[in-house]
Amino acid sequence: MTVASKITEAMKASSWIRRMFEEGARLKAEHGAENVFDFSLGNPVVEPPQQVIDALVEAAGTTARGAHRYMQNAGYPAVRAAVALHLAGQTGLPYEGSHIVMCVGAGGGLNVVFKTILDAGDEVIVLTPFFVEYVFYIANHGGTAVQVATDDAFLPDLAAIRAAITPRTKAVVVNSPNNPTGVTYPKEILDGLGAVLREESERLGHTIYLITDEPYRYIAYDVEVPWVQCSYDDTILVTSHSKDLALPGERIGFIAPSPRTSGVAELVAGLTFCNRILGFVNAPATQQRAVASLQGQTVDPEIYRKKRDLMLPALRDMGFDIVEPTGAFYIFPKAPIDDDVAFVRALQEELILTVPGRGFGRPGHFRISYCVEDDTIERSLPGFERVMARYR
Repeated sequence: MTVASKITEAMKASSWIRRMFEEGARLKAEHGAENVFDFSLGNPVVEPPQQVIDALVEAAGTTARGAHRYMQNAGYPAVRAAVALHLAGQTGLPYEGSHIVMCVGAGGGLNVVFKTILDAGDEVIVLTPFFVEYVFYIANHGGTAVQVATDDAFLPDLAAIRAAITPRTKAVVVNSPNNPTGVTYPKEILDGLGAVLREESERLGHTIYLITDEPYRYIAYDVEVPWVQCSYDDTILVTSHSKDLALPGERIGFIAPSPRTSGVAELVAGLTFCNRILGFVNAPATQQRAVASLQGQTVDPEIYRKKRDLMLPALRDMGFDIVEPTGAFYIFPKAPIDDDVAFVRALQEELILTVPGRGFGRPGHFRISYCVEDDTIERSLPGFERVMARYR
């Protein structure tokens, strides 16, 4: 065997998202890409705004000496200061550049955080449905993911979270606006979660971190996305510019523990060290310089709202049971049969690619990623209708 047994097992249970993406490649080769309706991957069809392109060109084209050399493992001081200034203005918390670690996308950032805080056997609570890679990221660093179901509206169940906390609990992960549901967590829920974690941290005698994964923060509709660190001091923000600036391939983000986090200087030192020893070394220099001037900029969320509003009412009219998404670019309907995989396979017969809910820890649902061309949405609807008609 050439691959480690633990990786072989992980690959068997690996991301349904990628599995559907690969199935899509096969169907496109067989039927033509224009005839396949691919809602499997959160890969934004929206292009970066012009100011983002300009910033990237300027950053790449600099002739300043040393512009492409190593810098501090946490990132350029000026870039970290720019991020901190934006966060301080948004949250009212005293962020400084010393609180920021630039990272290789949110996925890289989460791995850095888990490497920093987890000892072997530590537990991390993840709320179902969740971004499936959380389980692998946690396992990468000796931890165990403990799955706790959200309620019927996909909001955190505070009693269930409290009941799941053990002496080995090191962190809880939240993701709002959420992938795969598009649900945004209201402040009163986050305040309640903060209260639970303060009480449980005191009872156990160690800090339980609240890790907030926020790549969709600036893609929200008619709701204000609360700042989690304003509800709980021991919060670590991890984010990327993959979605808000439409730069998923550039892999640039940052980690920002709250300035009020216990032992924040030691935590940042650990994050910086782990950024290096995991092999990232530092976030890409060109992307760092580009995003320094783009804090607070974003693609127009109205583009995604219109796509949601093109698809959501049509699916509801067909009879799909859907919790309304208020952010991100996902719809997470309940499948009309218990077997979500079978339903997703039925959609594939209409050349519609979606992802079964069990891939996100919530069987009986399926995810639609509507960050596609409007024409793809419109032409797919008759196929959704035909499949739904079989089960009505």
